[in-house]
Amino acid sequence: MPMTRSHILWSALLILALTVSPQAVRADDICMGDEEEKATKATIAAALKAEKSGKPAELFVAYQSIMSDDCVDRFDKNIQARAKANLPKLGRDLAKAAEVKGLLYGKEPLGTDGKTSAFAWFEAIGDFTEANRVMLKVVHAKSDDLEFFKAAWDVDRNRYGPRDPKTGEQKPSASPAAYRQELQKIASANADRLMKAEEKDAQGLSGGMQEVMKASTGSLEKLRKASEWMKFLPDGDKPAKARAEQRGDAVTKRNDPMFTQGFAKEYYEFAGSSKAKQLEAKMEESERAMQKSGEKMKSEVTQKSEADQKKFKKGKADLEKELGF
Repeated sequence: MPMTRSHILWSALLILALTVSPQAVRADDICMGDEEEKATKATIAAALKAEKSGKPAELFVAYQSIMSDDCVDRFDKNIQARAKANLPKLGRDLAKAAEVKGLLYGKEPLGTDGKTSAFAWFEAIGDFTEANRVMLKVVHAKSDDLEFFKAAWDVDRNRYGPRDPKTGEQKPSASPAAYRQELQKIASANADRLMKAEEKDAQGLSGGMQEVMKASTGSLEKLRKASEWMKFLPDGDKPAKARAEQRGDAVTKRNDPMFTQGFAKEYYEFAGSSKAKQLEAKMEESERAMQKSGEKMKSEVTQKSEADQKKFKKGKADLEKELGF
């Protein structure tokens, strides 16, 4: 019976299957490499051991390793499913325990030493709502800590939503508007506090030179700090810059510009005002005028000294002549 085309195809596939070696199949699968297989089996063994240990933190870390290993299902068909199912509850329990202990926020990575913060556990399981709640709790407790506030403001920087099962894409996650609004209330309160304190410092700008120096230093320091907080508000730091220009105007109106216009220039520079360059040019002009005046005075003194010397010598000569020397 003659062979049909389909018979020929099946015969060829059979021959191919018989001739391809197991080593060739392993070579095509990165997970079947000796080193990869060894590492994956070690990860699985660590997770199985952690499951029996009764230690939640160790189990959480082990399960995380299971979830990040793409080769696990080649050697254990069930452990990845267990890890995926149990990680959220494990993370929430660990976060709640940390919160009870007062470990709300910290920069330490996840660990098994009992020092991991509630925020870190919530972040690890992607419960950003609870992570934000903890973060706001700490911000309110440290309301004047600008560096911590910045960390709270940038909380979404490394956050991503769930992975799309079809494309594998993870879109960036964004906190709700209410979270930002709460932070802005804190920023606004700090800015207001500093602006009020600046008003007290500025009262010294009408005093003597030493008082002006002290007042302008304190005033500018508070305006700069207020500016940092205002940058998180819708209008930015315009109010701080506007007040700085007002302070500069007040100082330039004093009747001792030679000693105080430098303070006015600092205000204008912080305010980003064009008056800073205008005042600098005026100061340079005054300096040149003073130098010129000084040189003229020096010349006059020198000329007077030379004239006095000539007069002295002439008087001396006349006296010697009169006395017969």
